[in-house]
Amino acid sequence: MPDMSASLALTHLVPLAKEVDENKVTPGVLGFIVFAVMAVAVWGLMKSMNKHMQKVDFKEPAQTGADSKAPAAEPKS
Repeated sequence: MPDMSASLALTHLVPLAKEVDENKVTPGVLGFIVFAVMAVAVWGLMKSMNKHMQKVDFKEPAQTGADSKAPAAEPKS
């Protein structure tokens, strides 16, 4: 019987959906504020990421021929 109540609810909601004028429905001021806050947050995160990425040194130190063949020293406990 759960299908019966779902179909009954849909039959009551369909006429309500037809009454809404699609030209008048807008996100409004609240939608703009939410979008603006998200845009500022993304800008701030990108600025912070750029600052952190500039601190990273991607160049590895050059290894000599003798050092490259020798195994790395194991840490002592």
